[in-house]
Amino acid sequence: MVSIFNILKQYWGYEAFRPLQEDIILSVLDGKDTLALLPTGGGKSICFQVPAMAKDGICIVVSPLIALMKDQVENLKQKDIKAAAVYSGMTYREINYTLDNCIHGDFKFLYVSPERLKSDLFRERLKQMDVNLLAIDEAHCISQWGYDFRPEYLDIAEVRELLPKDTPVLALTASATTKVVVDIQEKLRFKKQNFFLKSFERTNISYVINETEDKLNRLIHIINKVSGTGLVYVRNRKQTQEIAQVLANHHIKADFYHAGLTHQQRNKKQEDWIQNRTRIMVCTNAFGMGIDKPDVRLVAHIEPPESLESYYQEAGRAGRDEKRSYCVLLYNPADKHQALEKLNLSYPDKEILIKTYQSICNYYSIPLGEVSDRTYDLQLNDLCEKFKLKPIETYNSLKVLEQCSLIQLTESFFEPSRVRMLCNMNMLYKFQVEHPAYDPFIKLLLRSYAGLFDNYVRIDEDLLAKRSKSKKEIIIKYLDKLHQIQLLEYLPQKDLPQVGFVDRRIPLDELGMALKQVQVRKQTAIEKLNAMIDYAENIAMCRSKKLVAYFNEYGGTDCGVCDICISQKKTGLTSERFQLLIGLIQNICTEKEPTVKELTAAIKQFKAAEITDTVSFLLDNDKLQYNTTKQLKWKM
Repeated sequence: MVSIFNILKQYWGYEAFRPLQEDIILSVLDGKDTLALLPTGGGKSICFQVPAMAKDGICIVVSPLIALMKDQVENLKQKDIKAAAVYSGMTYREINYTLDNCIHGDFKFLYVSPERLKSDLFRERLKQMDVNLLAIDEAHCISQWGYDFRPEYLDIAEVRELLPKDTPVLALTASATTKVVVDIQEKLRFKKQNFFLKSFERTNISYVINETEDKLNRLIHIINKVSGTGLVYVRNRKQTQEIAQVLANHHIKADFYHAGLTHQQRNKKQEDWIQNRTRIMVCTNAFGMGIDKPDVRLVAHIEPPESLESYYQEAGRAGRDEKRSYCVLLYNPADKHQALEKLNLSYPDKEILIKTYQSICNYYSIPLGEVSDRTYDLQLNDLCEKFKLKPIETYNSLKVLEQCSLIQLTESFFEPSRVRMLCNMNMLYKFQVEHPAYDPFIKLLLRSYAGLFDNYVRIDEDLLAKRSKSKKEIIIKYLDKLHQIQLLEYLPQKDLPQVGFVDRRIPLDELGMALKQVQVRKQTAIEKLNAMIDYAENIAMCRSKKLVAYFNEYGGTDCGVCDICISQKKTGLTSERFQLLIGLIQNICTEKEPTVKELTAAIKQFKAAEITDTVSFLLDNDKLQYNTTKQLKWKM
C-alpha cells in the first residue's frame, strides 16, 4: 500500500492532513464502515480520494450534485487520475461505454448519481468491478429526518450486497443532528457504529442577525464595512441578477450565479470570483459546492434558508483560512410568514399530486404497469398547457413525487456537447481520403480535442466555428452528418431538467398509499423552518452556542463576537444574567406597559444602568417599542 502522506503530497501538494482527515482515512483503510461529519471546507473529498488511491481497485462515489460530480471528475483528470461519472441525462450508449471503461480501463473513481443505482445495467457492471471503497457524499440525504431527504439513497444498502463483504463504506456530510447520525448508520447497514465528528463551532466567524425593513441598503452598508470577497445568498434566480445590478450601481464589483447559466458562463464567473476580479457573488445555493476559496470574509443571506443545516453549510463558506469573517442574516418579521407560505406551497394537496402524476405519465405515453428506463427532457410549460396545470404547483408536485420514489427529477443544468469516435484511426483515414470535403473539419476536431477515440469529450461548437472561420451552423451540420453515418457519436448540448420513472406506472389505489408519507415530511420541514426562525429571532443566547446546540453540541463558551455577545458585553452582564434580564423585561412588558422608570423599579436584582442598556438593545432589535405615551410594549 502506498503511503497516504506520499499520495497527499504527490496529488494534492499538501504536507499534512487537516484535523480528523487522517483518523477517518485510517479507519477506512482498516476496513471499517465510517461516518465523517466535517463542516463545509473541512476537506471531505480527500477522506475518500486518498484511501482509494492507496489501494488497488476503484472507488464508487455516490453524489446527488451533478455539477459537483463533473467538477470533481475534471479536477481528478487534471491530476492524471482516471475518473468518470454516470448521471441522469446521459445516453444508454454513453453510460454503457463509461461503465465498461471502469471495468477494464484502470479507473480509480466512478461518480454515480443515486438514481442510477437501481438500474440493471449499473448493477450488472458493478459486479465486475474491483471496488475498494463505497463513498456516500451528502449522506444526510438518506434520512427522512435530514434536511434534504432523497429516497433513492435508500437503494445504497442494496448495492452493498453486490460488493465483496470486506468493502467499507464511508459516509460524508457537513451537518447532521444526533438523530440523523444514528439514522445514516442504520440505513447504510454499518457493521458497527463508527463516526468522526469535528466540532460545529467556528471560532473565527461572527454570526450576526440584522433586523431591517430596508435590506438592500443595509446590505450595501455591510459590504462597504467588511473588506474582502463575499457571497450573498438569495432564494431565486431573478433576485441574483437584480441584486447584483443594485450593488454594481453602488460601485461594488458584483456578479450573479445560478444553475441556469451555461457551463462556460459558470466557469468564467467562478474563476473571476476566485481570482478576486469579482468581489461579491450574488447567488442561489447552486454556488459554493466544491469551490475552495479560503479568504471569503462575508456571507450574507437576504432571507432565512429553509433549515439551520442549510444555513450552517452556506455560512461555513466564510473564513476557511481561520481569519475573522462575518455571516449576516438580513431579517424582518415578514420573512417568517413568507417562508411558511412558501413551505405550504411546496406540499400540494393529494388531489393535485395525483393529477400531476397521471398527467406526466400520459405526457410521456407510459402505459399502466409498464416500466420506462429512459429519462426525458422536462418541457414543463408544454406539459402544463396540455393538461391545464399550474406551472408552480406542478413543479412543486414533481418535487414531492420524487420524494415519494415515484419519479426522479434532475434540476436544469447545462450539459455541454460531447463527441466520441465510433471508428478507429484507419477507418477514419480511409473516410477522409474518400470524402475530401470532410477532411479539414475532421483534422480541426482532432487537433482541438484529445482522447476522442477513448472517451466522450466535451466540445464547443462556437470555438470550432471560430477556429475554422465559419459559422456554428456549419459545424453542427458536419457533426450531424458524421453522427448519421456512425463515424462518431455527437450529443448536442442541452439545458433542460430531466425526468425519469423510478418504477412501473402504478394505478390510482396504489398511488394513494405511495403518498402517505407526504404529511410526515411536511411536518419535518415545518419543524426545521421553525428552528431556523427561532435562531433568527433569538436575542438572548450567543449565536454560535445557539447554532451548535441545534446539532446537539453543548457546553461551549460564548463566542464573544456575535451581535448578541457584543451587546451583552456593553451591559457589563454575564451571558446568564443577560438572558435572565431579557426574560424579566419580556414578562413585565407583555403583562403591562411600563415606563422605563417603572420597569427599573420593578426589577430589583439589576442595576438601573444594566436595565436601561438592555432596554436600548431590545429597542434596537425591534423586540420592544414605545407607545404614544412613552410606555414600553413587548412586540409579539
